[in-house]
Amino acid sequence: MGTLGSSEARSRWFYLIALWIGGCAIVGLIAWICLRLQLQLATAGFCMLIAIVLLSLLDSFISSAIFSVAGALLLNVCFTPPIFSFAIAKTADLLPLLTFLVTSIAVTSLVREIRRAEQIQREQARLLNQTHDAVFVRDIDGVIRYWNQSAEDLYGWRRDEAVGKSADTLLKIVYPMARDRLQQALFENGHWNGELVHTRRDGTQVVVSSRGTLQRDDQGQPRTILETANDITDRKRAEETIRKSQAQFLEEVQRLSRTGSLGWTIEAGEVFWSAQAYRIFEQDMSVAPTIGIMRERVHPDDLPVFDTMVARIEAGDSSLDVEYRLRFPESRIKYLRIIGHAVEMHDARRQFVGAVMDITEARQADMRLRRLESDLARTSRITVLAELSASIAHEVGQPLTAVVVNGDVCLGWLQRAPLNVGEVERLVVRMREDATRAADIVRRVRRLVKGTPPDPVSIDVKGLFQEVLTFLRPELEMHGCSVLTDIARDASAVAGDRIQLQQVLVNLTTNALQAMAQVSAKHHLVLEARPGESARVILSVRDNGPGISEEHLPHLFDAFFTTRTDGMGMGLAIAASIVEAHGGRLWAVNNTEGGSTFSFTLKAA
Repeated sequence: MGTLGSSEARSRWFYLIALWIGGCAIVGLIAWICLRLQLQLATAGFCMLIAIVLLSLLDSFISSAIFSVAGALLLNVCFTPPIFSFAIAKTADLLPLLTFLVTSIAVTSLVREIRRAEQIQREQARLLNQTHDAVFVRDIDGVIRYWNQSAEDLYGWRRDEAVGKSADTLLKIVYPMARDRLQQALFENGHWNGELVHTRRDGTQVVVSSRGTLQRDDQGQPRTILETANDITDRKRAEETIRKSQAQFLEEVQRLSRTGSLGWTIEAGEVFWSAQAYRIFEQDMSVAPTIGIMRERVHPDDLPVFDTMVARIEAGDSSLDVEYRLRFPESRIKYLRIIGHAVEMHDARRQFVGAVMDITEARQADMRLRRLESDLARTSRITVLAELSASIAHEVGQPLTAVVVNGDVCLGWLQRAPLNVGEVERLVVRMREDATRAADIVRRVRRLVKGTPPDPVSIDVKGLFQEVLTFLRPELEMHGCSVLTDIARDASAVAGDRIQLQQVLVNLTTNALQAMAQVSAKHHLVLEARPGESARVILSVRDNGPGISEEHLPHLFDAFFTTRTDGMGMGLAIAASIVEAHGGRLWAVNNTEGGSTFSFTLKAA
């Protein structure tokens, strides 16, 4: 690229040097000829000026200036005394030389500008001739002044046949409005665009997308109108085909969806129905629809609804959404829904347009659904009552069993001699505590079923674990289970209902003991508390039992789901309900080393 650029620069310089030398030689030759012919200064200057103007066409202003200066110097040397000297004897001779110099530079500059303008004009004409749009220019009277190649191809007339003719007469233009109004809009806005119909030379018509631009002279007066035309005949045909296809498609959609369209020109009282609307009202399509015909079909009980709808439309309501029934012979009933709104027409009249839908099947399905919902609600109440009974039986069973066990042991101590009053008193106290606990459980379950939120208090996690282990000590000893508690320092207190949280931990621990009974290894249980996210504490019960089957994991917390033949399937469901009432979540996972872990979240106290 560098070599190419330097080569072009050298060629340019060679050309300029040759031009300057040759041009100066030509000017010198003209001066010598004028001198031999003994011409006057003015005549010689005129001859040189013509030569300089012609030479200036070969290059830029710099070349013109060089030739002008050379000509002025030659006039000074050859035609002003003293001859063959740069000196000027008379000051008066200086003015013609300066005049020549200024005139030469001015004229050559003007000639170059004219030439450049002609080149630009030719280039513009060439571009207009190459564009795919038909372009023609007409004056204010409509006479065509320019006609490009695409106009020849589109309309069939050659340029020499079109130029000088009236565009309206030649093309038989069909305007979308009065021509005077269109031209007035063109003068006011400076441009106009829209669709026109033109006629070709062979008599066929074309639809064109036309744009006219007003050209003004230096005084701002309208001079010419530049018009471009793009043939959109095929597009308009395609649009018309699509419109007809859409109309057929819409008719089919209305038939399938049982939705018709209607219109009502309120001032004129004219009513329009689509074909589907005729089907909905079950009217002969040869009968012109009216508001009276529509009213005849209305169910007597819904006549006030229909009359109110008509009154609202006449009063000027902008939108409407109404349902009413139609009555037909043999006691047939149709449910209708009419949705619509008022629109302003071009002649300032109001028209109501809307959709009329046959919603009979939907209303009948809705009534069937309501009957099913009623039956389902009754079944649901029975199911809830059964779940409540099972829940109370499951939760109260543990403290009542403890009461019976402590009662049997107490009777045994009473039959011994000597009587150990202290041991009997201890057993009676435990029986009272268990009975009180059973009553609290019933009360808490009732509150849980009613949806009453728990009364949260600050609970020490260590104390909560100890209370649960104390309550379950007999079962832990029976299973030979060792228990480890692991409480993180920043998870030592939670907010919740103490009795309900005891229920949760008792159910999870009992569930773990029953699971570990299926393995022969030493039983281990870990009660753990660790911090969670967003000011939460995670409490966990981890065992080393057989774990949980993958197919059972998704159903663990469903009511009445159990894997034991003697289980009720309520313990985990109740625990999950209590945790959710506390704003937490209960879940279960299998441990990698065996067994499973049940965890739930609570708010930190």
